[in-house]
Amino acid sequence: MMSDVINLAKELMRRRSVTPDDAGCQHVISERLAKVGFNNEPMFFVDTLNTWSRRNNQSPNVCFAGHTDVVPTGDESQWHFPPFAATEHDGYLHGRGAADMKGSLAAMVVATERFVKKHPNHKGSISFLITSDEEGPFINGTTRVIDTLQARNEHIDMCIVGEPSSTDKLADVVKNGRRGSLTAFLTVKGKQGHVAYPHLADNPVHRATGFLDALCAEKWDEGNAYFPATSMQISNINAGTGAGNVIPGDLEVQFNFRYSTEVTAPQLQQRVVQLLQQHQLPYELSWVHNGEPFITEPGELIDAVQQAIHSQLGYQAELQTSGGTSDGRFIAPTGAKVVELGPRNATIHQVNECVSCADLDNLALIYEGILERLLT
Repeated sequence: MMSDVINLAKELMRRRSVTPDDAGCQHVISERLAKVGFNNEPMFFVDTLNTWSRRNNQSPNVCFAGHTDVVPTGDESQWHFPPFAATEHDGYLHGRGAADMKGSLAAMVVATERFVKKHPNHKGSISFLITSDEEGPFINGTTRVIDTLQARNEHIDMCIVGEPSSTDKLADVVKNGRRGSLTAFLTVKGKQGHVAYPHLADNPVHRATGFLDALCAEKWDEGNAYFPATSMQISNINAGTGAGNVIPGDLEVQFNFRYSTEVTAPQLQQRVVQLLQQHQLPYELSWVHNGEPFITEPGELIDAVQQAIHSQLGYQAELQTSGGTSDGRFIAPTGAKVVELGPRNATIHQVNECVSCADLDNLALIYEGILERLLT
C-alpha cells in the first residue's frame, strides 16, 4: 500500500515547476494544511509565488522551509523515466524534484498532519515558508517573505529546511550552518595592440599574473570549530579577441569566497583591494554578496533533531557546515535557529534524480519526532 508521503510527493513531482513557475504545487500544499488549521497567506513578488502558512500565534514558532521549484531537466531522452512522471521503481521514486526537494515537502506536510491530529492543542506554532525561487535568482522568494514578516514583527524561532543534506544514508548529515558566499567581478585594464609591437600595448594578462598568484596563495583565516578555513576559487577568466596576433585590452576574472565566521565580507573585500594596489593594477571591481555565514550551536533544536533521528534510525547525525548556500541564509540572520535536514543528495540536479521511498517515509517520521520534542 502506497504511503501518504509518496502519494503527495508524486502529486507535486508531476507538476513541471521549473524556476520560478510553481505550477500549482503550493496550492496543493496549502489545501492540505488548511484542513488541519493553518492560515495560508500567498505572497507574490514580481514573478515568484511564495506561501506563508501558520497554525497558532504562540511561541515558539517552529517553521518548515522549502521550495517547490526545480532545475531544468536537460536532455529528457537521457532519463530512464520521464522526469515529470514521478515513477516508482524498485523502491525508488524517480523524477525531477524527488530529492531536491518535493520529497522533503511531502514528508513535512504529512508529518505535520499526523502531529496535529495527535496534538490538536500543541504548544507554540507551526509554520511553513515555501517559495518557487530557490533554484534561480533567489530575489523574490524567501528573502522577500522574511522582509515582510520582519516588517510586521513576526518571528521564526526554529527552522528546519528540507534541503537534501544526507550523504551516504538518510540523516547521516545535518547542516547546522553554512559558509558565507561572496563573488568578485574584476576587470584588469590594459591596452590592446599587435603582438609584434608589445611596446605599443599593455598586456593585462601579464600585469595580473603576480596578483592572481598572490590571491591564490593568500590565507584568509584558520576557520574554527564549526567552519573550515575560508576558501577562494577562481571560476572564470577571459581575455583576448580570439585572434592569435592581438594583445588583449582587458582581462576579466571572476572569483568566489566561501567564508567562515572568522572573517567578514567587508574584510575580504578590503584585502583584495590591498592586493590589487600592491601590484599596481588599473582595475574595475564589483561584488555580489550571496549570503552571510550562519551557525546553529547545540541546543534545543539540535537536541530535538538528533533525538528524533536516533529514535527512528538508531544513530546520530554528523553536524556539518559544508556545501553550497540555501535559503537558510535568509532566515538565520533574523535570530532563528536553522538546520537543514533532508534526503540523500547523490542525484540532485542530475539526470535520473531519484530518492528512496523508504527514506521519505522515515524522513516524515523524523520530522514528526522533532515536532513532538519541541511542541509537546
